[in-house]
Amino acid sequence: MRESPAPDCSIQASLDVLGDRWTILILRDAFRGVRRFEDFRKDLDIARPVLTERLKRLVERGVLARHLYCERPPRHEYRLTEMGMALSPALVALMRWGDRWLSDGDAPTVLVHEACGHPLDQQFVCWHCDETFTQYDIASRPGPGSTTVA
Repeated sequence: MRESPAPDCSIQASLDVLGDRWTILILRDAFRGVRRFEDFRKDLDIARPVLTERLKRLVERGVLARHLYCERPPRHEYRLTEMGMALSPALVALMRWGDRWLSDGDAPTVLVHEACGHPLDQQFVCWHCDETFTQYDIASRPGPGSTTVA
């Protein structure tokens, strides 16, 4: 797979890896514990060639890792890597957005803290100030990876 030059936007770079419906739904299922090709196919009702291509791309980009679970016949499962696990907050944010704006506020799935069973919240926190804040308190400026002249 030929890599394109790094874009000057991390959102664009992320979409180059994740930017379609099937990829996001495969990741949702992976977070729910789905690992095997046939289980992804059945749960998503996705065509085999489409699933094959998306899984291949996610493995090539380091989001999923392929592990042999049966030697005869050879069968593999797909597990989230550390890079893949780091997508959890992004998927939760998409879910929350859909809950609020597309589900009349009635969440089809509720995320809870496994240890105590209470619903979870997602917040922005400034670890320097030890304060929570909203999207209205965020500013952006060129970072160390920017090619933009300040």
